[in-house]
Amino acid sequence: MGIVKIDEELHEDVRKASSVMCRSINAQAEFWIKMGMLAEANPTMTFNDIVKMQMEAVQIPLPEIELA
Repeated sequence: MGIVKIDEELHEDVRKASSVMCRSINAQAEFWIKMGMLAEANPTMTFNDIVKMQMEAVQIPLPEIELA
């Protein structure tokens, strides 16, 4: 584990987002870093596609929603 220096304004954004998402500040920053890395590695995928791919990778079944 290490220390990452980030801009104070970005840190404040992470703090605010962490309270909305019920994550610690560190967990929110880690989530954004991971999602950014996955988005760069998979530029044609949407955010939702990436989340679905990650959920399937750990074998969490996702219900399908039927549209009327």
